[in-house]
Amino acid sequence: MTSAGTSLSRSPSHVWSRVRGLLLAVALLIIAGLTLALLRTGEAYGRLDPRSADRNGSRAVAELLKAREVSVRTATTLDEVTAAAGPDTTVLVTAPDLLSAGQQTALRSMTDTSGGRTVLLAPDTFSLDVLVPGVTAAQPTTVATTQPGCDLPEARRAGAVSLGGERYETTTSASADSCYFRGGLPTLIRVGNPAGGDTVLLGAADLLFNEHLADEGNASLALQLLGSRSHLVWYLPSLADPSAVDDPDGGQGVEGESDFVGLIPSGWLWGTLQLALAAVLAAIWRARRLGPLVPERLPVAIRASETAEGRARLYFRADARDRAAAVLRSAARLRLAPLVGVPSREAHSPDALLPALSSRRIADSDDLRDLLFGPSPTGDAELVLLADRLDALEREVRTS
Repeated sequence: MTSAGTSLSRSPSHVWSRVRGLLLAVALLIIAGLTLALLRTGEAYGRLDPRSADRNGSRAVAELLKAREVSVRTATTLDEVTAAAGPDTTVLVTAPDLLSAGQQTALRSMTDTSGGRTVLLAPDTFSLDVLVPGVTAAQPTTVATTQPGCDLPEARRAGAVSLGGERYETTTSASADSCYFRGGLPTLIRVGNPAGGDTVLLGAADLLFNEHLADEGNASLALQLLGSRSHLVWYLPSLADPSAVDDPDGGQGVEGESDFVGLIPSGWLWGTLQLALAAVLAAIWRARRLGPLVPERLPVAIRASETAEGRARLYFRADARDRAAAVLRSAARLRLAPLVGVPSREAHSPDALLPALSSRRIADSDDLRDLLFGPSPTGDAELVLLADRLDALEREVRTS
């Protein structure tokens, strides 16, 4: 019988019914992995990369610039940027906030002497202190269609574009062109340089994305800002850049805890704080709450005599005659009170209980106080005698 049952339990249909769920889950994981791999083939270059055809890439604007005979060169190190800089070159810095203090100083020196154009995408105050002194970043805003609101030729020709993000304020009397105002502050600023070039600050990079390039006047503004010179150096800062490690100014490089925090954009820090606050609120919301006790049916019924015997054994083991006597007297008072017309809430009051009992007793009324409210017994024999006397008192009151 056992061998037959074993053979039946291991039949092919039984094995299939047990493993088909696991095989289905594995198949779904494989299909999902292949699908994600196919969907992400265009994202190999990353955000704002001129070689990426993904929606957050910038291949479209790069191809349009090449069609206008503007050479586009991708650079990932600061040495490549400084070597290619010149009066006929535009340098686009996609992430100024990722640069260390030493890199920002070198980039500022190149900007002041090259005579070309430098375009900075969404720099915050940390970057502006070094790259563009006299300009500070205000509270950022959302990206939306915005009118030029200025006389800058490039902006007037482009018209409305998708801008927002960082907003800027000029703190010096230096001449600057301010355009595309949001909340009274510009999101595009052009500042002249001593060598004849200029620096352009864009509050957001959305107009350079492939998916937004055809919106409003985004393409026009992007081509004018990036195509004003015959060469464009598209700088994608990287933490692997040797110049970020060998920081000559001892500034905020990629090494050290404070250096790493300095490289994180302020928006990510605020986002992390908000996520931490949300996690704390979720923990408070889902935490265990201590409510009223819920009665639960016991798996077995225990007789009252067994419970009383168990507690008695515990009192005996702990030599707690005082507690045992207190329990016996308290229970006796609670049972006697309704028999003599005393409310239960006054059962433990000698002034209320003793007179009522005295009127119902037949004899031996002088020791009621000592019996119900007296001192604790000093030995086991006295405890047993106390229990017997309490039982006799209750029987007498019931029958009187």
